[in-house]
Amino acid sequence: MPEKKILIVDYDARALDALTELFKPYRYEISRASDGLTAYEKFKLESPDLVILEAILPKLHGFDLTRRIHQESKGRVPVIIVTCLYRGPQYKHEALATYGAAEFIEKPYDEDYLVQTVTTLLKERVDIDIDTPTPAEVVDFLKKRLPKA
Repeated sequence: MPEKKILIVDYDARALDALTELFKPYRYEISRASDGLTAYEKFKLESPDLVILEAILPKLHGFDLTRRIHQESKGRVPVIIVTCLYRGPQYKHEALATYGAAEFIEKPYDEDYLVQTVTTLLKERVDIDIDTPTPAEVVDFLKKRLPKA
């Protein structure tokens, strides 16, 4: 199985280091950014399989970054928001329903839960990529099944 890429985004260097270390044993390819605009550029260039980001980011807010990633990937790249400022169910609901986040976790986070969430989302993405036929495959299938006119 090809190595999965995770983009981790946080303005705080210690938080960025901690998240990077947390995922090091899983042999994911890790890319990092400390602001939303750099993260967005890395997203477009590097095509990560998953993004973990802090909601409060300089240059491009994390919620706006989440919306862009969700829209441009058509929901195929999950975004996990891990934040210290936004607390409460109203923010979680907004992140999930309005901006397209796959998960919303408040800091301090449970490391095991975060790792499990990432692992599950990456596995689901593999399942979706494998199980979804291409448009050409659908057309070929239909040509074989439909009676000729």
